[in-house]
Amino acid sequence: MPLRTVAATRYVTPLREGGSLPALVEADDDGMYVLKFRGAGQGRKALIAELIGGELARAAGLDVPEIVLIELDPEMARTEPDPEIQDLIRASAGLNLALDFLPGSVTFDPLAAPPSADVASAVVWLDAFITNVDRTPRNSNLLCWHRRLWLIDHGAALIFHHDWSGPAERSRRPFPLIKDHVLLRLATGLGQADEQLTRRITPDVVKRVVDLVPHGWLEGEAAFDGVDAHRAAYVDHLVSRLQSPRAFVEEALRAQSASV
Repeated sequence: MPLRTVAATRYVTPLREGGSLPALVEADDDGMYVLKFRGAGQGRKALIAELIGGELARAAGLDVPEIVLIELDPEMARTEPDPEIQDLIRASAGLNLALDFLPGSVTFDPLAAPPSADVASAVVWLDAFITNVDRTPRNSNLLCWHRRLWLIDHGAALIFHHDWSGPAERSRRPFPLIKDHVLLRLATGLGQADEQLTRRITPDVVKRVVDLVPHGWLEGEAAFDGVDAHRAAYVDHLVSRLQSPRAFVEEALRAQSASV
């Protein structure tokens, strides 16, 4: 199913988390969204990772706020007193990405509301698969909302796409940073998660998710002759990563044993 596209109509407030400076905005469907700016930090690559990581998580059966494409008019900068925000809005004119705002959600606390072993295992498996470096105790990027665990902020995932010049076999490598995952100790069903999620996240599912990435976000990558080749590289890398044996699962199991 294609992503919905909305237009930002009002900048509500900045969310000063990390270096990307996302914002709470209102859109023309009367919804409230957390907008991720194309002109911030890692630019388009962060939005691509957010989209692919979030939609693969959804395909895995995990809870992720709705992801939408959001049009940003640079004229919105005229009403903002902060020069930094003005520059960010102007630099991000056009198509950006946003997540549905979850009112009343709270930051995940593993002691107050630990997830089930099944959920924890699925999250760890997913983050090892998409090489997500940003799900640590210091910054879990997890929310609790209506007694469920919600995954947000996948912009730091897909670390391979920051250097396309590396060898193709990188897709087969483990993910050692999984040892720092906030849910690793709770993920006691990694074997079962591997069986279940490789049935849910198939090559066809990967292709459908990558096809959601807007054409314009893939243009101009020097490593490729065009957008089609750039898009295919994401599919090829992720599909290769799914092939057995999956070193990222073995690494997660080793890291879990070492942490006991």
